[in-house]
Amino acid sequence: MDLGNYVSRLQDDLNAAAALGDEQTRATASALAAAIEPAARLLLLSALTDFAGEVSSELGNRSVGVRLNGSEVAVDVHRTPTAPGPDGDGTTTAEDLGAAFDDVTGDISRVTLRLMDQIKSKAEEAASQNGVSLNSWVSQAVQGALKDQMRRSGRDNF
Repeated sequence: MDLGNYVSRLQDDLNAAAALGDEQTRATASALAAAIEPAARLLLLSALTDFAGEVSSELGNRSVGVRLNGSEVAVDVHRTPTAPGPDGDGTTTAEDLGAAFDDVTGDISRVTLRLMDQIKSKAEEAASQNGVSLNSWVSQAVQGALKDQMRRSGRDNF
Protein backbone atom coordinates (compact mmCIF):
# COMPACT_ATOMS: atom_id res chain seq x y z
CA MET A 1 0.00 0.00 0.00
CA ASP A 2 1.50 3.29 -1.08
CA LEU A 3 1.13 5.92 1.65
CA GLY A 4 2.05 8.64 -0.86
CA ASN A 5 -1.56 9.06 -2.00
CA TYR A 6 -2.74 9.69 1.56
CA VAL A 7 0.11 12.07 2.36
CA SER A 8 -0.53 13.96 -0.89
CA ARG A 9 -4.19 14.36 0.01
CA LEU A 10 -3.22 15.76 3.40
CA GLN A 11 -0.80 18.18 1.76
CA ASP A 12 -3.45 19.23 -0.79
CA ASP A 13 -5.98 19.84 2.00
CA LEU A 14 -3.47 21.98 3.89
CA ASN A 15 -2.70 24.01 0.78
CA ALA A 16 -6.41 24.40 -0.03
CA ALA A 17 -7.10 25.75 3.44
CA ALA A 18 -4.20 28.19 3.11
CA ALA A 19 -5.45 29.38 -0.27
CA LEU A 20 -7.94 31.55 1.62
CA GLY A 21 -5.07 33.56 3.13
CA ASP A 22 -2.52 35.98 1.75
CA GLU A 23 0.68 35.11 -0.15
CA GLN A 24 2.68 34.68 3.08
CA THR A 25 0.06 32.27 4.47
CA ARG A 26 0.12 30.23 1.25
CA ALA A 27 3.94 30.11 1.25
CA THR A 28 4.00 29.01 4.90
CA ALA A 29 1.37 26.33 4.26
CA SER A 30 3.30 25.07 1.25
CA ALA A 31 6.49 24.77 3.32
CA LEU A 32 4.58 22.99 6.11
CA ALA A 33 2.94 20.64 3.61
CA ALA A 34 6.36 19.57 2.36
CA ALA A 35 7.78 19.23 5.89
CA ILE A 36 4.85 17.18 7.20
CA GLU A 37 5.42 14.21 4.87
CA PRO A 38 7.68 12.07 7.14
CA ALA A 39 5.50 12.68 10.21
CA ALA A 40 2.33 11.87 8.27
CA ARG A 41 3.83 8.62 6.95
CA LEU A 42 4.87 7.59 10.45
CA LEU A 43 1.44 8.46 11.86
CA LEU A 44 -0.32 6.45 9.14
CA LEU A 45 1.99 3.49 9.76
CA SER A 46 1.26 3.72 13.48
CA ALA A 47 -2.50 3.77 12.85
CA LEU A 48 -2.22 0.77 10.51
CA THR A 49 -0.14 -1.11 13.08
CA ASP A 50 -2.79 -0.48 15.76
CA PHE A 51 -5.48 -1.61 13.32
CA ALA A 52 -3.52 -4.80 12.53
CA GLY A 53 -3.26 -5.52 16.25
CA GLU A 54 -7.02 -5.18 16.70
CA VAL A 55 -7.70 -7.41 13.68
CA SER A 56 -5.19 -9.99 14.98
CA SER A 57 -6.97 -10.21 18.32
CA GLU A 58 -10.16 -11.20 16.48
CA LEU A 59 -8.61 -13.75 14.09
CA GLY A 60 -7.78 -16.50 16.54
CA ASN A 61 -5.05 -18.58 14.88
CA ARG A 62 -3.72 -15.82 12.61
CA SER A 63 -2.00 -12.52 13.17
CA VAL A 64 -1.66 -9.48 10.96
CA GLY A 65 1.59 -7.54 10.80
CA VAL A 66 2.44 -4.25 9.16
CA ARG A 67 5.92 -3.27 8.04
CA LEU A 68 7.47 -0.51 6.02
CA ASN A 69 8.96 -1.76 2.76
CA GLY A 70 10.80 1.19 1.26
CA SER A 71 8.14 3.87 0.88
CA GLU A 72 5.24 1.42 0.91
CA VAL A 73 3.45 -0.39 3.70
CA ALA A 74 3.35 -4.18 3.43
CA VAL A 75 0.77 -6.26 5.29
CA ASP A 76 1.58 -9.82 6.34
CA VAL A 77 -0.83 -12.44 7.69
CA HIS A 78 0.74 -15.29 9.66
CA ARG A 79 -0.64 -18.39 11.29
CA THR A 80 -0.15 -18.41 15.07
CA PRO A 81 1.89 -21.44 16.20
CA THR A 82 -0.08 -24.30 17.73
CA ALA A 83 0.90 -27.49 19.51
CA PRO A 84 2.09 -30.20 17.08
CA GLY A 85 -0.66 -32.55 15.96
CA PRO A 86 -4.36 -32.12 16.62
CA ASP A 87 -4.12 -33.50 20.15
CA GLY A 88 -0.48 -32.73 20.87
CA ASP A 89 0.34 -36.32 19.86
CA GLY A 90 3.22 -35.43 17.58
CA THR A 91 1.31 -36.30 14.39
CA THR A 92 2.06 -33.71 11.76
CA THR A 93 -0.76 -32.34 9.66
CA ALA A 94 -0.60 -30.20 6.52
CA GLU A 95 -1.61 -27.25 8.69
CA ASP A 96 1.30 -27.95 11.06
CA LEU A 97 3.68 -27.98 8.11
CA GLY A 98 2.28 -24.67 6.89
CA ALA A 99 2.67 -23.17 10.34
CA ALA A 100 6.30 -24.31 10.46
CA PHE A 101 7.04 -22.19 7.40
CA ASP A 102 4.91 -19.26 8.54
CA ASP A 103 7.04 -18.99 11.68
CA VAL A 104 10.43 -19.01 9.92
CA THR A 105 12.52 -16.08 11.07
CA GLY A 106 16.15 -15.12 10.85
CA ASP A 107 18.63 -13.66 8.45
CA ILE A 108 17.77 -13.32 4.79
CA SER A 109 20.20 -14.77 2.28
CA ARG A 110 20.74 -13.49 -1.23
CA VAL A 111 20.67 -16.03 -4.04
CA THR A 112 21.47 -15.55 -7.71
CA LEU A 113 18.98 -17.43 -9.83
CA ARG A 114 19.51 -17.97 -13.53
CA LEU A 115 16.36 -18.54 -15.57
CA MET A 116 15.64 -18.79 -19.24
CA ASP A 117 14.10 -15.50 -20.47
CA GLN A 118 10.77 -17.19 -21.26
CA ILE A 119 10.51 -18.71 -17.78
CA LYS A 120 11.46 -15.42 -16.14
CA SER A 121 8.80 -13.59 -18.17
CA LYS A 122 6.14 -16.11 -17.15
CA ALA A 123 7.23 -15.91 -13.50
CA GLU A 124 7.08 -12.09 -13.60
CA GLU A 125 3.59 -12.31 -15.09
CA ALA A 126 2.47 -14.75 -12.39
CA ALA A 127 3.95 -12.52 -9.67
CA SER A 128 2.17 -9.51 -11.09
CA GLN A 129 -1.15 -11.37 -11.20
CA ASN A 130 -0.68 -12.23 -7.52
CA GLY A 131 0.24 -8.65 -6.64
CA VAL A 132 3.72 -9.50 -5.37
CA SER A 133 7.27 -8.92 -6.51
CA LEU A 134 9.13 -11.57 -8.49
CA ASN A 135 11.37 -12.09 -5.46
CA SER A 136 8.37 -12.75 -3.18
CA TRP A 137 6.77 -15.01 -5.76
CA VAL A 138 9.92 -17.13 -6.14
CA SER A 139 10.31 -17.30 -2.35
CA GLN A 140 6.70 -18.49 -2.00
CA ALA A 141 7.25 -21.07 -4.75
CA VAL A 142 10.31 -22.45 -2.94
CA GLN A 143 8.38 -22.63 0.35
CA GLY A 144 5.53 -24.46 -1.40
CA ALA A 145 7.93 -26.95 -2.96
CA LEU A 146 9.55 -27.58 0.44
CA LYS A 147 6.14 -28.12 2.08
CA ASP A 148 5.23 -30.63 -0.64
CA GLN A 149 8.52 -32.46 -0.20
CA MET A 150 8.04 -32.59 3.57
CA ARG A 151 4.51 -33.97 3.16
CA ARG A 152 5.75 -36.70 0.82
CA SER A 153 8.59 -37.66 3.12
CA GLY A 154 6.47 -37.49 6.27
CA ARG A 155 8.92 -35.15 8.00
CA ASP A 156 7.61 -32.71 10.58
CA ASN A 157 10.51 -30.29 10.64
CA PHE A 158 13.11 -28.90 8.29
